[in-house]
Amino acid sequence: MLNIGLVYFTNTDVTGQLMRAVITELEAYGCQLITHKIEGNQIIDGRFQNPDLFSKLHKCHAIVFGSPTYMGSVSAQFKAFADATSDFWAEQKWSGKLAAGVTSGTGLNGDQSSSLAYMQVLASQHGMLWVNLDAPYHDTAKGVNRLGCHSGVTAQSLDGSVNEIDLKTATYLARKLIDYAEKFNNEI
Repeated sequence: MLNIGLVYFTNTDVTGQLMRAVITELEAYGCQLITHKIEGNQIIDGRFQNPDLFSKLHKCHAIVFGSPTYMGSVSAQFKAFADATSDFWAEQKWSGKLAAGVTSGTGLNGDQSSSLAYMQVLASQHGMLWVNLDAPYHDTAKGVNRLGCHSGVTAQSLDGSVNEIDLKTATYLARKLIDYAEKFNNEI
């Protein structure tokens, strides 16, 4: 059984809806999930605090990161989580795990790819392997990747609703994560 962690922040619930699409697909496959929505009260003196969560994530085969894009990068709440991972970075506890990312913004090109690039760098610093989309811009055969970002799931919404293609892209990314996890059959 695959153990997969999902850590995200959402404000308007657009990123939350995308993450739930990933979760639904992973649950349908039978994955054991560690799902964590970052809350502001977990950030104490500017630092994310949740040692129990990190202990659980250390045992996962893969971790999916999620954050809305604010001012061209991840949210402060997600960044606080990411900064807290430096406590075990030197030990490379996440090395060899798979990673993937989900983000959303209000603009069609609201620099969402910058948030995914941040997540990719975070994953690389931990020695993780990044799972991307293998679908060209608005792939009509697969019905995914409406906004044409290959690094992960991007979505755009002005009113809190999520485009069906963006939700389908999140489901597609979950399947890609499962496929790679099975191929690598990575041991914890």
